[in-house]
Amino acid sequence: MKAFLILEDGTVFEGTHIGADREIISEIVFNTSMAGYLEVLTDPSYAGQAVCMTYPLIGNYGICKDDMESLKPWPDGFIVHELSRIPSNFRCDMTIQQFLEENQVPGIAGIDTRALTKILREKGTMNGMITTNENYDFAQIQPRLKAYTTGKVVERVTCKEKYVVKPTLKLEENGPLSGAARFDKDSYGKGVREPRPTLVKELNGAGLRVALMDFGAKANIAHSLAERGCEVTVFPALTPAEEIIAMQPDGIMLSNGPGDPKECTSIIEEIRKLYATDIPIFAICLGHQLMALANGCDTHKMKYGHRGGNHPVKDLATGRVYISSQNHGYVVDTDKLDPKVAVPAFINVNDGTNEGLAYTGKNIFTVQYHPEACPGPQDSRYLFDRFIRMMKGENYNA
Repeated sequence: MKAFLILEDGTVFEGTHIGADREIISEIVFNTSMAGYLEVLTDPSYAGQAVCMTYPLIGNYGICKDDMESLKPWPDGFIVHELSRIPSNFRCDMTIQQFLEENQVPGIAGIDTRALTKILREKGTMNGMITTNENYDFAQIQPRLKAYTTGKVVERVTCKEKYVVKPTLKLEENGPLSGAARFDKDSYGKGVREPRPTLVKELNGAGLRVALMDFGAKANIAHSLAERGCEVTVFPALTPAEEIIAMQPDGIMLSNGPGDPKECTSIIEEIRKLYATDIPIFAICLGHQLMALANGCDTHKMKYGHRGGNHPVKDLATGRVYISSQNHGYVVDTDKLDPKVAVPAFINVNDGTNEGLAYTGKNIFTVQYHPEACPGPQDSRYLFDRFIRMMKGENYNA
C-alpha cells in the first residue's frame, strides 16, 4: 500500500505503508544512530514526535523485548528507508512490523531519508502527516500541520504511581562482564534467555536509596543505579517535593522526558524546593533543563535538535571528549548564566551548546546527554559512579 509523508512546507515523500493502518500528524525529527532502533522506539522522550532513522536498514535484528526502555513505543510514527521483514537474531521475539502493528504505530518506508534529513537540517524541525490517502488535499492539511504542538506530554508518559526497583545484591546477578560473555548452546536450547553483559565491577552503591523523578524515564536509568547496588524508588512527575524529601533519600535523580521544558510549570516549582535541600541531585536531559529553569536560567528550542548515538561532548574540567547518546530538541541558554548559581560543565563539540551544569555550592550536577545510553556508547556511565560518590560525601570529581 502506498503511503505519503507530507511536510508543512509542502514537500511530499511517497513510499510504502508500514506499521498500523492509521493517519497521524506529528513533529518530524531524525535520529542518526546506526543501531538501537528498539531503544529509540521505546524512549518516552519521543512522545508527540515521529522519528526518521537516518541509517538505511532498520529491523534487521527484530524486536528483543529485554532491550525495551519502557513498556511500549512512544513515537507517533516511524520513518525508514528500508524495513527488514526477516530479522536474524537469536534474541528476536518478533518482527518490527508486528511490533508497530500491535502498538498502533503507523509508518512509511522506501523514502529517501537522507533527503528528508537535509530538509530538516536546513529548514529546521517541522510538522508532518503520514497518510495512505492518495487523494489528500494539502490546502486542507496545511492548517492542521501548522497548528500541531506536542503539548504537555510529560503527564502522558510518567508512571501512574510510585514503585521500587530493587538493588543488585550480588555482582553475578548483573550478568557477565562485557567482553566475557559466552553463548551457552544448551541453555539456549532450553529457552533460557542470555543475560545482558554489564560494565559494573563493584556494588559501590550498596545501601544507598535514590528517589527517581519520572518525567519519561528510560528504564536503564534506574537499572544503572540498581546494578551498582542502589535501591531506586520511582515517583510520578507530579509528586510534591515534600513527599520526596520525607523519604529521606540519599540522592535524587531527575530523569529525561519529552516536550518543551517551559510547559512543566508545576514541576519546576517542586524542583525549586528540592534544590533548597542539601540532598545530592543528578539530572539528565529534561531534568537538566528543568533544574536550570528552576534557578532562573532560560531554554530555547533548537533548529533540529541532537538525536543519535554519536555526539561528542567535552568535559570542561578535564578537557576530555566523550561520545554520547543524545535526544533533545531544547537546550539551556548559558549567555546570562549567573556563576553564583551554576557554571557550564560540558559543551557540545559540534555546535558549542551547553551539555551540562555544575551548581555552585551545591551537591548538584546535571547533563543534557544520556549517560545511561541505550542506544549509544557507554563512555559516560562513570557519571553514575560520580553520583554515588556524591551521595557518600566523597570527592565526586576524583
